[in-house]
Amino acid sequence: MLRLTAFLCGLMLTANTLHAENWPNWRGPLNNGVSTEKNVPTKWSADQNIAWKTPLPGPAGSTPVVWGDHIFLTSMDNSGEGKDAYLIALNTKGKELWRQKLGSGANKARGDEGNNPAAPSPVTDGKHVWGFIGTGDLFCFDFEGNVVWKTNLQDRYGKFDIQFGFTSTPVLAGNKLLFQLIHGEWNDDPQPAWVIALDKSTGKEIWKHNRESDAFAENVHSYASPILYEDDKQQFLLTHGADYIIAHDLETGDELWRCGGLNPKESYNKFLRLVASPAMAPGIIVVPSAKKGPVLGLKPDSKGNITSDVSAYHWKRDRDTPDVSSPLIVDGIVYLCRENGDLIAMDAESGEELYYERVHRIRHRASPVYADGHIYLTGRDGKVSVIKAGRQFEIVSQNEVGEDMSASPVISNGVIYLRTFDSLWAIKK
Repeated sequence: MLRLTAFLCGLMLTANTLHAENWPNWRGPLNNGVSTEKNVPTKWSADQNIAWKTPLPGPAGSTPVVWGDHIFLTSMDNSGEGKDAYLIALNTKGKELWRQKLGSGANKARGDEGNNPAAPSPVTDGKHVWGFIGTGDLFCFDFEGNVVWKTNLQDRYGKFDIQFGFTSTPVLAGNKLLFQLIHGEWNDDPQPAWVIALDKSTGKEIWKHNRESDAFAENVHSYASPILYEDDKQQFLLTHGADYIIAHDLETGDELWRCGGLNPKESYNKFLRLVASPAMAPGIIVVPSAKKGPVLGLKPDSKGNITSDVSAYHWKRDRDTPDVSSPLIVDGIVYLCRENGDLIAMDAESGEELYYERVHRIRHRASPVYADGHIYLTGRDGKVSVIKAGRQFEIVSQNEVGEDMSASPVISNGVIYLRTFDSLWAIKK
């Protein structure tokens, strides 16, 4: 019996190890908020299923990233005047390994939602970590905290003139570190919006693309982050903002296709800035807008301006977009978490609504994530609702730690990491 028990325990440990994965950027290993891990907690509280809790020096809406036994996150420091932003490295036991100052900048957030200069999330490839903040300061560190190179994107590409602060997170693709710089003054001749690729090893520019748009007023600003689309045939970059989603060639930055219709000219809203980032799964790109506007289900194989090309769409939903949270696509179902806490599930192929249900009536600004048959939705008050994935609505649990948050959950090696405004929590069975 002892041998059998040991054998079964070994099988369980092997199975868990096979499913262990890193979380290298804010949308996870597949760039879409989906984790393949198993045996992930669905129930916890401030004193149940908590592996550890580490205090943080200040608030931020950025998501931590995890590689092996390292966790990295950006944070403001509330000591003194509270205007300094740092990249902090911890191990997976919650011990701080090092912190490095990235820069200083005043909080431009509306209220205290965490979209201060530390709003962009770090990104890592397992050897280096890149810390970027809304002041334009960009650093490359090794895992010991040594500076490999540093630069400032405002100095190189123009002032970030954006109302509530620059929040976009970069994305890695091979040797390229990719940014969308969609910002500028509200006038008839706004400064150019750039999409740029930097060499991740040196910070040198690989290419720069002028992202043209006919947007105006506040809509020349974007708070969204670029996303990689990838399937077994192609890979390209998606940038989102200034009334359009645009696909870019990774080697040159050239435009492959664009789609508008997010802010129709016949009923133009001058304040419909884009915040939520697009989501992708092989064969589909789901594009949010803002302020109860449309959601698009697009086919990736397109060319030119596809705004009016019905053959380029899987479907179009005329209303109920998420305003801040990114969509989530899992097993042929699209999940839209609205800012008021409502959850919409749709068939990914047809756009048919499967359900529209209230989850938790509080502001939701974090993006949903999926693991092991469950969707995790995070409210502003720190309550995380766990929803059973599928075509029928079911709340599995609602869990509280008693601290406010706007960062998305992170899942790595069987642990859920929650970055609140006060602490980093590690939740584990």
